Order: sequence, then C-alpha cells, then structure tokens
Amino acid sequence: MGTILSGLLLGGAFGFVLERAGFGNPNKLTGQFRLTDWSVFKVMFTAIVFAAVGLLILETVGVVDGGSLFVPPSFLGAAALGGAFVGAGFAIGGYCPGTSVVGLMSGRIDAGIFLIGLLLGTVVFAGIYPSIESFTTLGEIANADSLPELLSVSSLSIDVAMVIAAVGVFALGSWMEKKSRGPVSSQEI
Repeated sequence: MGTILSGLLLGGAFGFVLERAGFGNPNKLTGQFRLTDWSVFKVMFTAIVFAAVGLLILETVGVVDGGSLFVPPSFLGAAALGGAFVGAGFAIGGYCPGTSVVGLMSGRIDAGIFLIGLLLGTVVFAGIYPSIESFTTLGEIANADSLPELLSVSSLSIDVAMVIAAVGVFALGSWMEKKSRGPVSSQEI
C-alpha cells in the first residue's frame, strides 16, 4: 500500500510541476518541434543531468552502490522505432502520455481525446505484440550495461560531456528562441 501511495503522491507532485511549467499546453510542447520553444528540452535535459551527476556523487561518497542498481538491457533499434512513433504522436497531438494527463486535469478536452487515443493505441499494441515481438529486441547492446562501460570511459567523463552539451544546447536554444521572436520594437521596451 505504501508503494502505491508514494507513487500517487510523487505522480501528483510531478503533474503539478508540469502544469506550473506550462507543459499542459500543447502549443508549448509542439514549439520544441518547431524549434521556437526549448523549455521542455531544457527541463528534461536538466533533470537527466541532475540525476546523473547526483548518482555519481552518491556513488562517490558511498551512499549508493552503482553495481547493485538494476540497468535494463539496451535495444537501440527498438528504442529508435518506439521513439519515432511516440515522437510522431507527440508532434501531431501536442502531448506525451504524462502531459496528456496534466492537460486533462487542467480541463483541456483535447488532452482527454489524446489520452483516449493513447489508451486505444496501447490496447492495439498489446493485441499485435505477439506478431511484432521480434522488433522489441532490435539492436541489443549485449556487451555493456551502461554508456561508460560501452565507451570504456569513466562515469565522470560522461557526466562532464552531458553538462557541456547541456550548456551548449541551452545557449543554442536561447539564441533560436530570440531569433524566432524577431527584433524587439521600441514599444516593447
């Protein structure tokens, strides 16, 4: 019961944060595909970098044993195929699974319609899964459990590269957002 309750509480808190960030609005979400609004990318990239650096710190001070963490197998082909389908749905509908729930809870009817489509798609996927199961293991990386292991580099190297990439992409995103807004008129100042 505690696991279910903690999941509901964390899910509710996550949904609240998404709504406060404006991620219940499909226009904000599709702006990332038009390269006019980079806020979704910035938030998600920040979360990934924060988690990676935090995990490295917790491993270094001995709070977490990285070797005992479960790392699911990597299937690059399956991830690319699934990502293409989810990305297409995201770009067309303006929502991902989490933001569709946030949008619905915010009173957006389009989010409810998207969520119904998502649930129907899940049922269809479950129905055809036996015939497409071989696609779910495309491109398995069997010789490594993590990126540092695959590339034969330290976790610190990966984290430093992610931080540098984040700073570079944040700068690029800010520049592109300014460019898409056009020049500032004297009336806006």
